[in-house]
Amino acid sequence: MALWDSSKNMCSMEPTADGSPTVPEPELYRSIQAVLPRETDQLQQSDCFNKGMLRWTLHKKVQKNPASSLSLVWLLIKELEKAERWDSRKCIIPLLHTLMYAIFQTAYIPDELYKRVYDFCKRLLTFPHPYCTVGLSYTRQIKTERFIPGLMYQRMVIAEQRLKTVHYPFQERVFVLAEPEVFSESLVTVVSGDFEVSATSSGQFLNPLDHMRSVVQHSIQAALGDEHCHGPKLAQALKDMGQEVEPYFQEVLASLEQSLEEGVRGEGGVLRSRLLQLYNEILANADSEPLSGGPLCDCPLPNPEMSFHLWTADLDIWRELAKWLRSSSMSEQFSIIEEQEDPELGESPIDMMPCDMTRFSIMSNDSGIERDLPPSTEPSQLPSLDAVSMTGPWEQSKNEQDSKLLRRGGIKMKPSVKDSMVLIQENMEDQASLTGAGGSGGRGGRRGMTLQRRAGSSVMHNPFSKQQRQLTARIVIMGTDRVLGRLAKAYYFFRKREARRLFLTMKVDLQFYYIPVCSPKSPSSPVKENHQQSKGDSCTLGSYLSNVDPWYNCNIKSLGRMIPNLAKMQQASSERQKEPFISDIISYYVRTGQQPVYFAIYFVKISFNIMTKEPVEEVFLTHLDMEFPEFRHIIASVRGDKHRKSSGEVCGAMVSMNYRKVTLSGRDIDEGISVRMTGARINAIPSNEAEDLNCLTLMINETSVKTKNNTVEPPKFRTSNIKIRTLERRSFTVILDRDDSRTYRNVQSIEVSPCVDPGYCVQKTMRSKYKLEEDKDAGLSKYMNKGLPLPINTFAGIIN
Repeated sequence: MALWDSSKNMCSMEPTADGSPTVPEPELYRSIQAVLPRETDQLQQSDCFNKGMLRWTLHKKVQKNPASSLSLVWLLIKELEKAERWDSRKCIIPLLHTLMYAIFQTAYIPDELYKRVYDFCKRLLTFPHPYCTVGLSYTRQIKTERFIPGLMYQRMVIAEQRLKTVHYPFQERVFVLAEPEVFSESLVTVVSGDFEVSATSSGQFLNPLDHMRSVVQHSIQAALGDEHCHGPKLAQALKDMGQEVEPYFQEVLASLEQSLEEGVRGEGGVLRSRLLQLYNEILANADSEPLSGGPLCDCPLPNPEMSFHLWTADLDIWRELAKWLRSSSMSEQFSIIEEQEDPELGESPIDMMPCDMTRFSIMSNDSGIERDLPPSTEPSQLPSLDAVSMTGPWEQSKNEQDSKLLRRGGIKMKPSVKDSMVLIQENMEDQASLTGAGGSGGRGGRRGMTLQRRAGSSVMHNPFSKQQRQLTARIVIMGTDRVLGRLAKAYYFFRKREARRLFLTMKVDLQFYYIPVCSPKSPSSPVKENHQQSKGDSCTLGSYLSNVDPWYNCNIKSLGRMIPNLAKMQQASSERQKEPFISDIISYYVRTGQQPVYFAIYFVKISFNIMTKEPVEEVFLTHLDMEFPEFRHIIASVRGDKHRKSSGEVCGAMVSMNYRKVTLSGRDIDEGISVRMTGARINAIPSNEAEDLNCLTLMINETSVKTKNNTVEPPKFRTSNIKIRTLERRSFTVILDRDDSRTYRNVQSIEVSPCVDPGYCVQKTMRSKYKLEEDKDAGLSKYMNKGLPLPINTFAGIIN
């Protein structure tokens, strides 16, 4: 039987049973206990997979039996209070996320239960990080939801389903980008089918009117409860209205948003009276007599709107974002000045715009002012009409055959200070959460940042504040380290474009998520197997996140292992897929995974031994592998030899290494050595939790030392900046993030350093205009993180 065959039927807004839960409380209790991790558990992959599946099954069970939702909330808060008394912190994050996900979809919650949940979340503020951070976020949501019931559900549906309203002009979109090397054609078909099933209810696609009815139904039920609201009557009346439900939808939205602004309490206040009046009007228009009370209806929370893409060479994720921004119902008429194509930036912004979008004028390097012309410039050297700038005031000559342009008096438009400060502001907001990997300015200098990797948002973001960008793009990456390397590269060039001319940054909030998916294991020869083992884990970043966040391990890392097998399961099952699985996991992840972990992006300059070939500037996120091809057979023999020889006894190419050795004290030292090697690896992701430092780790293939356990291991050089250069006429090969498409041959030297955030570059350029000889870290740059991090959202961040 297929994985998703958990129920025969599901209907939106189906009335619940009379009061008593359809799922017995002992059964719910056993399901909760099965999901929870134990302090003494040494979780294997199969155990994590089971717990993740049990969590999904628990939510599905309650979704099929909506009357059990309130019982589940009561049981979860009791378990949380018990975990607090017993100081069982390992259970707090899983229970808390499960509780909030159940609250989102519960038709009505009494005030006593709201208060109990709120008090518990408030007590979490005294806990260490990350419990206090997660607790603060949920404390704010519960406090607002208690006084304005139904607000979280309403805002989720409006934003995720892109419903048109002036009262809450926020929209979200989930972009799922899959690695083509991992996702076969059959697997793509299964995932696309899963997303289609997710967008339907009982085999029918949901339209905006369905979502509007759900919002009205849930908001009225959440405020009135079963004492003053009859759910089935209300549901039937809303269904009979058809198009006429939209005015009531807008009225409900206006009432809740106005109550939030005025601080009006929902229970017993103006909001409750207004919703009761709307309830009576709806039933009166449907010629139905209002009832004093009765059973409530279930309003399932639909999965967010998602789009699935294979991240091939032809796909530009920023082009997809621009298309969404353009087609968004809330988008404005943007006035965009396109830039000239710059070799330093690669594609120009006009290349990232959709083909069907209007092409605007191209920014000229000429200011358009006569006094700015060089003395030797002749009128015939003026640019042609196709290079006209929107800020360069040109007029076409009356002599159209001459095709010359006459310039007139004008002023030079300076870049907006507001635009220039946007990237800097983002950098400053994340400063307290990040740890810079940049080194000091001189030899033996003290580094300004700690080596400890941190997580969580430094800004205590209020989800109910309107001072935020109206569009949120949730980018979910599925695959191995290869696709993460492509994301880091795309993100780096995106920031460089935005630093020159803002387009998406001011309008779209970018949130990144990662689901590690490995290629399915296939029978291979021993040679291939040894080669794969030498490469190691293909999802190192996913393995790291699963180590620091156990709930991520249960729900994302372990379940991602079975995604490649879905195609085989679908082929083996003759029945059609009935329940969404992958889209359910993604929905749970993007809604509750709001604590980012930051990973530094590293810059590498690659120089070649061919004089005519220009150096290449690249970035990487997880690995940089280098090897000398002529010594490849020696590498294999050395790896298979348990009694490794020292570097002096092994042949190889002589290279020089100049690097900055980082220390826990922050007093970094510049060192230089020469060593003979056949290859090396630079890791940016720690291999275990004990070595979790935000720096690079260099390992040379042949060099080895004996540990306390008499095992032979390569030594580790911790560094932030390193330069490797061959001293012989041999060249080496460089592979970035284990991506064969990013392989560089005939390399003579590499220079690796933390990638500098373009926001810092903008601020530095602004200062240099007014002061020729400034201090290294003067002004605002003294407080800025110079490194460019890539934030990946998790459920808890890092649990020490």
